[in-house]
Amino acid sequence: MTESTVNTTKPSVFEAGLPVLHYDVTDTPQDIYPQFRDAQQAAPIALGPIGPEVLSYDLARTILRDPRFVVPTGIHLSAHGITSGPLWDRVTRSILNMEGEEHRRLRSLVSRAFTPRATARMHDTIHAVINELIDGVVDSGRCEFVADIARPYPIPVICALLGAPRENWRKFSLWAEDIFKIVSFDCNLAEEEPVVLKAWDEFDAYIDDMIAQRRQRLTDDLLSELIRIEDRGDRLDAAELRMLAFSILVAGTDTTRSQLAASMQVLCDHPDQWTLLRERPELAMRAVEETMRHSPSMCSTVRSAVDDAETGEYTFPAGSFIVVNTYAANRDAAIYDDPTRFDITRDDPPPILTFGGGVHYCLGANLARLELAEALKVLSQRLPRPRCVGTVPWKPLLGLSGPTSLSMEFAS
Repeated sequence: MTESTVNTTKPSVFEAGLPVLHYDVTDTPQDIYPQFRDAQQAAPIALGPIGPEVLSYDLARTILRDPRFVVPTGIHLSAHGITSGPLWDRVTRSILNMEGEEHRRLRSLVSRAFTPRATARMHDTIHAVINELIDGVVDSGRCEFVADIARPYPIPVICALLGAPRENWRKFSLWAEDIFKIVSFDCNLAEEEPVVLKAWDEFDAYIDDMIAQRRQRLTDDLLSELIRIEDRGDRLDAAELRMLAFSILVAGTDTTRSQLAASMQVLCDHPDQWTLLRERPELAMRAVEETMRHSPSMCSTVRSAVDDAETGEYTFPAGSFIVVNTYAANRDAAIYDDPTRFDITRDDPPPILTFGGGVHYCLGANLARLELAEALKVLSQRLPRPRCVGTVPWKPLLGLSGPTSLSMEFAS
């Protein structure tokens, strides 16, 4: 047989003798990490309970940037058995589920409103919101951090970002609680669908009124900025503006809540790092990067192969679900020195993968970093010597993880 006739097809990930992960979908990241670490030493991929899991940093980054791997349409709804109907149609038409030319067009327009300079104008609002929440607990010397600080923190920031007045923040919070059932596994979504659609309709009607007002008089908020954006005559229409407001609410609320709680926990567990942040508040942004690397609330993202795709040493068959395990990748010893060490002074570490990559890199990453960094900076100045009280339960690895509660004491 000549060299030219040798079959060079790389083995399927399902037939390559890869390590196998044995965990339940309800297990937490901390429960499973020893398996990830051991598997990572044997291969860049392992076989998990829902499909191949990419564990190495380099391969995870490659797949996140490769257009042959797409976000599975309506994956959260499919998990609840919903594959059609009004909720399916609305969710799958959002920018969070888009692919191809329509997605590229919207991202090209919208990205201009999410630059670091644009999000920096939220600085004063962020400080006002976090300080007001701390005011409610600081004299008692204790708090339940998730309920008292992390949970109520993002909604006022998003409302101010969009331009909604303070008197309507409560409405947004109520709408969000119902709409977030879309990405929750704690409810029967098929039964809750009418509740979700009602809240979504009310939210859309409110945003439509805001759009009409802004078209008459533009102001200094994100909605006005999105209306101003134009590229060679291409502009966002009312339906796109409405959809983007919904996407910002969904993508920017629970993620920030969960990560703020996760970041607070790991800093409490490392009091030397808390003291360092208190003494050197300029380390706040590094603290965000390191807490999101070491203790992320978003631990993975799912992709599916459009066609048979050879990547690295393996072939991913068309249609296969792939878990890009960013939790493991962010602790890849080949990339990060002593990866389990928590150190907010890491010098110029490689970029974390927690915000995704490629065409689905988080549009709100700059705002999320600012929200987290400023919150941690203020907390470190106002809550001396915090410590966790009792155990800190976490949500499962798959989906959005993070502490479900975090009882804390601190010097008052």
